[in-house]
Amino acid sequence: MHDALANIVNILRNETSQGERLAAVAREVKGRLGVDVCSIYLLAPAEASLVLEATDGLDPLAVGRMRFAQGEGLVGLVAERQSLISLSNAQEHPRFLHFPEFGEQAHHAFLGVPIVHDGVSIGVLAVRQLNDRRFNKDEEDFLSAVAAALSGLFDASPPLGPKASAGQEGGPAMPRSLHGVKGASGIGIGIGVLPLPAADLDAVPEGAAADAVAEARAFQQAVAAVRAELRSSGERMVAQMPTEVHAMFGVYIELLDDDELFAETLKRVRAGASGGSALRRTIAEHARAFEESPDPYFRARAEDLRGLGRRVLLHLQPGKVKREAYPEQCILVGEEVSIVRIADVPLGQLAGLVCTRGSPFSHAAILARTLRIPAVMGIGSVPLAQLGRQRLLVDGNEGRVFIDPAPEVVARFDRLIKKARESAAALSNLRNLPAETLGGARVALHANIGLPSDLATALDSGAEGIGLFRTEFTFMVREAFPSEDDQYRVYRNVLEAFAPRPVTIRTLDVGGDKGLPYFPMEETNPFLGWRGIRLTLDNPGIFLTQLRALLRANAGVGNLQILLPMISSTWEVDAVRELLARAAAESGVASGFDDTVKLGAMVEVPSALYQMDALAKRVDFFSIGTNDLTQYLLAVDRTNARVSSRFDSLHPAVIRAINEAVRAAHSSQRPISVCGEMAGDPASAVLLVGMGINALSMASASIPSVKRALRTFTQEQAQRLAAEAIAAEDPSAVHRLLRLAFADAGLSGDCP
Repeated sequence: MHDALANIVNILRNETSQGERLAAVAREVKGRLGVDVCSIYLLAPAEASLVLEATDGLDPLAVGRMRFAQGEGLVGLVAERQSLISLSNAQEHPRFLHFPEFGEQAHHAFLGVPIVHDGVSIGVLAVRQLNDRRFNKDEEDFLSAVAAALSGLFDASPPLGPKASAGQEGGPAMPRSLHGVKGASGIGIGIGVLPLPAADLDAVPEGAAADAVAEARAFQQAVAAVRAELRSSGERMVAQMPTEVHAMFGVYIELLDDDELFAETLKRVRAGASGGSALRRTIAEHARAFEESPDPYFRARAEDLRGLGRRVLLHLQPGKVKREAYPEQCILVGEEVSIVRIADVPLGQLAGLVCTRGSPFSHAAILARTLRIPAVMGIGSVPLAQLGRQRLLVDGNEGRVFIDPAPEVVARFDRLIKKARESAAALSNLRNLPAETLGGARVALHANIGLPSDLATALDSGAEGIGLFRTEFTFMVREAFPSEDDQYRVYRNVLEAFAPRPVTIRTLDVGGDKGLPYFPMEETNPFLGWRGIRLTLDNPGIFLTQLRALLRANAGVGNLQILLPMISSTWEVDAVRELLARAAAESGVASGFDDTVKLGAMVEVPSALYQMDALAKRVDFFSIGTNDLTQYLLAVDRTNARVSSRFDSLHPAVIRAINEAVRAAHSSQRPISVCGEMAGDPASAVLLVGMGINALSMASASIPSVKRALRTFTQEQAQRLAAEAIAAEDPSAVHRLLRLAFADAGLSGDCP
């Protein structure tokens, strides 16, 4: 059975369509168990039914047509109970259903197991046999293991629903909505625009060059033309984009200048291949090397290569390059959408992005967030032709795309947009009011930012400072480590924009789920590995460059606070202080830098909780990173769809840990803030203030609603809520406590 399971895992990894993979799994299971039929059913949420998606043993025409309503038949019963059902004489069961029109005979033996994703039944894997048969435990365990493997197929892209009747161009009809990954928040409605057909690298056939010399010259000219286009696009957007986005255009130009990349293409052309086929093979090989990396950001660079390849291909095909006319509200659609293609669309007309591939780490997603354009990535193997010229609704808040949405769907989202605008208008009245509880207890509200382009939003929100500037984004959007001068300009911009208000800049925090394309890190357990301060202390050259840039940027401004990530031991802070002194001497700002620069430690590794008194002798302030603290305390990887539902920062263990950290910081007379997601949740914010947190740092958009919540409760009410939460035994009790309190205060909408 182990070999069969390994074969099935390999099948599911293949880059074929979902239908082909499911059909291959059905064949493998049928052969391995020696049954007459193996069938895979998936849930079609819009129809509330389980639809046959693949079978070996029934009429192939039954695929997409045989369906069970929820709770109907044995298949429905398996999904309903979320448990295995094994019967030797199934037709005697009261829930047995028979479909003779699909060639189904009255099978006796039945074994069905649920396919469960994130705690919800999304399908059923079932086998049948004509004669009586009792399935043994090994067979039941095998089928359960296959179902678990099938659920993993939908970790990144949930099932798309049934293969219904034929749609456009003779293909299957599209479901009304698709699910993907949140790339950039917001809601946009517009007309889907596909890439030009001529830019389809995969469609380029093998071919020979009539004249190898002329073909090589044409290829070089195509590369030069694309290089000129990129420079032009970058220059045109200088006024609209921050420095980091300009750097993305530079990444593409650097790839075009990559001798190895295009030398291979030229070598193939000079050996007789056509320019298009040589380019296709080269891009495919290099993209595959990126995609095999365990690092999500590194994998996302494959998109850059394919985007460049498509651009060069257009110039290799005479007469194919043309200026597109974009609709007034344009949704760019593609396997991936390159930043160059985004730059082609007038910003006022770009309403959203939809990618069948891609991730939140892709340049397209980063750019979409910068431009505040909703984006959904990774919707899966969807026929692109069926999205073109369609009216699309992009819900970047939930990672959904609605195709030709019904009027009631549009109306519902219009109401959401209107409500959000009304709420924003009401909250804007709080902008210049202090963040304080009823009775006047002040709390500082700061903004979290990742790029200088976030500064305007932070300033507009009424933030009293920057509580967390994530420097890793400055590193992630480049293809090499930024120079000291590059970093100096970024940090100086941020410090000056908020002076004299405090700006807390966290030193480079990569590793775990954040990587650098030019500094690969392959680890079995990256969240417990070489990340944060561990990585920078082990690379003092990289760290000193950043520290010098920070100290230089602070000269004459004096509002810098340096925050150290992943602190787990006191010696790490001692080592940083030595490097800081060295950086100050090297940068010429040694005199008095200790008086103007404050040093802080993040409390996110549990060991820091038990060393607060010792750490307080070495740092000026603490900042609790509730995301990682929750992850480590509960042993839950929040990026793992199988266990992410167990991630809950309102777990009593997390609340008690935060309370102990606050008490320890106050006893050492050190201020302590929170910069994790808890800070931006109004209900959690009231709880944190009740525990004595001095400052909260959050996404700029959360500041108004958190301020409203704080101004609704007294300090005594917040303290009572905190005391009850600390005494709770279960997360549900804490959630219930906060819901009731916010309902009584008339703020139900601020307490999920």
